[in-house]
Amino acid sequence: MNLEKNTHHHHGQHENRPDLAGEYKYGDAGQLILAVIFLIVWVLDSFIFTYSTFLNENLKWYVQVIPGMIILAIAGYLARAGLKMVFGEIREKPEVITKGVFSIVRHPVYLGSILTYLGMIVLTLSLFSVIIWIIAIVFYYYISRHEEKLLIAKFGKEYEDYMKKVPMLFPLKV
Repeated sequence: MNLEKNTHHHHGQHENRPDLAGEYKYGDAGQLILAVIFLIVWVLDSFIFTYSTFLNENLKWYVQVIPGMIILAIAGYLARAGLKMVFGEIREKPEVITKGVFSIVRHPVYLGSILTYLGMIVLTLSLFSVIIWIIAIVFYYYISRHEEKLLIAKFGKEYEDYMKKVPMLFPLKV
């Protein structure tokens, strides 16, 4: 194991992993900033000011809570399973991961994040939060595109074939 002191800038968990293609430079920071902004807007709008939550005034609590919790459970599963498959094992021979959640979408962890936002929106129907959610979708699309350029550079035709078979972020054939 390499224990020498790492003096250069750290980029998430991808460092020194020959089996991984790399990630968008500001991806982790961007995700964190988006999550913080979303949480602030969601909490303020859902519980304090309630400016845009008028849609839930006439609904029974379970009409939102049950679907919201189901969405959050799916989101958690996708994110956990995706992270475990990418970072949980170091592959001796670098290869495109196409099994498990990666057979549903090419970026299951990002879909998990997008669905986490959606689940929280469904819980309180905060319309202001929808604006941040849309920005998050655009951001995740952007970093997915960036990472796919790195994946194509690393894996070539193998990754391009995978792209033809499996949708990027949403498990729908458009």
